[in-house]
Amino acid sequence: MVHNTQENKTLLGQGVLIFIYLAVLTGLEFFIAISFQSVPLLIVVALVKAALVVYYYMHVYKLNLEAEVDDEAYDYKAGTNRLGLWLFLISDSFVFAGLMAMRVNLLGLTRPQLNQFLGLGVTAVLLISSFFMNRGEALMHNGDRQGFLRNTAITFLLGLGFLLGVVIIEWHTIPAIAETVLHLFGEPAGVEPLKPTSGVAGAAFFMMTGMHAFHVLSGLILLGIVWNNGRKGFYDEKQYPVEAVAVYWHFVDVVWIFFYPALYLIGTVIK
Repeated sequence: MVHNTQENKTLLGQGVLIFIYLAVLTGLEFFIAISFQSVPLLIVVALVKAALVVYYYMHVYKLNLEAEVDDEAYDYKAGTNRLGLWLFLISDSFVFAGLMAMRVNLLGLTRPQLNQFLGLGVTAVLLISSFFMNRGEALMHNGDRQGFLRNTAITFLLGLGFLLGVVIIEWHTIPAIAETVLHLFGEPAGVEPLKPTSGVAGAAFFMMTGMHAFHVLSGLILLGIVWNNGRKGFYDEKQYPVEAVAVYWHFVDVVWIFFYPALYLIGTVIK
């Protein structure tokens, strides 16, 4: 019992520590972008952030865990499901890698005219959602169903906030709301919003954020499903579905870790 309690505290403490690292690194890349625009440094910071999320939040090391030989055992099935999920995420990452290649090819060392403070804001929201998802997963592993439900609900709300921030504000689907929020983030009046028809910058931005928004929406649906099932006690004993949804959600975060500097920080603004 003492060992389990210590392990539980370690998991939760580790999640907090990784989030602090991610927050500091995000602030650092924003400072680099507005101060001296070092593209190599921005790439390095993004790679470090992604590595932290992949290892500590997505638990990539679990792929090396030895499974039971009995193919009817739950641990064996969870291990094969885990491998299948990672193969899917690797294949899905080629889609986003293609979008990144498109952005580099079309824009080079230029970027769309976007509000950098708003970009930092929505990025912070998504990173915070990953922290609560990790916490919810750890609490479910510890047998704390209410803690899992509470943190998963917070993750859902933050993810929804991120999605609405992109769709309503950045895409200007509701101009009155978008202009009001952008004004709060220091956007001067009369700035022409980016549109899909705004040349290569608009095409790149809407392709990248559109595909990412689709994955965020998929993640929100999965979060709703595991929250409802968790409420019914489905994961009190067998918790791999919670891990799977958490890994998918963190994958969405990793994609944005690269999209954020590519769209908001790297290069000079296209006028």
